[in-house]
Amino acid sequence: MAKYSKAAGKKVEKVMKEKKAGTLKSGRSGKKVTSRKQAIAIGLSEARKQGAKVPKKKSAAKKKAAPKKRAAAKKKSGARKTARKSK
Repeated sequence: MAKYSKAAGKKVEKVMKEKKAGTLKSGRSGKKVTSRKQAIAIGLSEARKQGAKVPKKKSAAKKKAAPKKRAAAKKKSGARKTARKSK
């Protein structure tokens, strides 16, 4: 079974043509889109709003969970180094 509907594919195709023509603008800032990945993301987002079959976005919470663990580990190792220097 297909992940994306034909309507979603058509929308992405239309957005890519806009990008190549230099007329595709980002939503909030209104700057010209130059990235291929960003153009595809805009097309899928618009298709999703129209009700086309598009998989759900990956949640931002999962992406941010891993770096927090690394940052906490770095803080601990940094505390050890400063304790050694102070002796």
